[in-house]
Amino acid sequence: MLRRLRKYGGGARGVVTLMTSSAPLVIVGGLLYAGLFVKAEAVVQKVEPPAIERRDSFYAVAAPDERVVWAVGSGGKIVRSEDGGQSWVRQPSGTEVNLQGIAAWDEQAAIAVGNDGVVVVTADGGHIWSRAEIPASSNPNKLFRVRIANGAAWAVGEFGALLRSADRGASWTRVLPEEDRAWNDIAFVGDAGWLVGEFGALMKSTDGGATWESVATPNKVSLMSVAFRDAEHGVAVGLTGALLVTADGGASWQQVPAFTREHLYSVMWDEGRWLAVGDKGVMATAQADAGQWQLGRVAEGDVSWRTAVARSGARYFLAGSNLAVLDDGALSVAGHKRM
Repeated sequence: MLRRLRKYGGGARGVVTLMTSSAPLVIVGGLLYAGLFVKAEAVVQKVEPPAIERRDSFYAVAAPDERVVWAVGSGGKIVRSEDGGQSWVRQPSGTEVNLQGIAAWDEQAAIAVGNDGVVVVTADGGHIWSRAEIPASSNPNKLFRVRIANGAAWAVGEFGALLRSADRGASWTRVLPEEDRAWNDIAFVGDAGWLVGEFGALMKSTDGGATWESVATPNKVSLMSVAFRDAEHGVAVGLTGALLVTADGGASWQQVPAFTREHLYSVMWDEGRWLAVGDKGVMATAQADAGQWQLGRVAEGDVSWRTAVARSGARYFLAGSNLAVLDDGALSVAGHKRM
């Protein structure tokens, strides 16, 4: 029995000795295998760019209520604020062409238009923007602005583009035939409507936009924007400081003597006064009769060009070479320091 125990003991020691002597080979082999066949996975942290970058330009802005604001611009960018412009988030537009105009029915439903006849719509606050089709054309159909009036959406642009949608942008019809002239803006008060465009072109409708007739004006400079405070009183502005006023529903227009050579791109009726913005930070204002205009700046030191202005509560939102908020005379630019 003692011999057997020694035998087995000797055998056990032999196994231990063998395992001990082969351990370095096992370790080396494992390291070689890991080095040749096991690849480490690189951990890459994706850095999301800010919603608004310094290189961005914005061409239009819509403020359906005091908290919600949308702005659209270069490269198909759409941004939205839900805190009155304090912070912004980018929304996927599905396009990379410049978006030139935006209008909103409310904080959920909006429509944006732009180059190449692009029209995108949302019904869920901008979480999803869907592409809509416009009538076929052999022309580029660059769309400049979109407005909402009497429950319908109206888009205007190059080559005489005047388009209408009665289903919140899902489908569109062409109202006027195509021609070699651009329409830059449209406005409605009830069934009365007005179109302004290149070379001082101006048209009027009295039947909700079903038919249009040309109106002669003393101006031959391109008109960029038009607004009315009621069915009789309106203002149109344009290039090189062009400014026209009407007090008879647009049947006739008077030219205000030039007080600036800067382009004026947007005009609005601002609850008791007229307000127009344009190149180099220019802002022009007038009382209700639009007789006497005062020339100033959006803010001290601001020389940015402005293509659109919208008011939400006490704040003004301005699109142009940047996206800015004017609050009690202080201008803050998204992505920049306060001015």
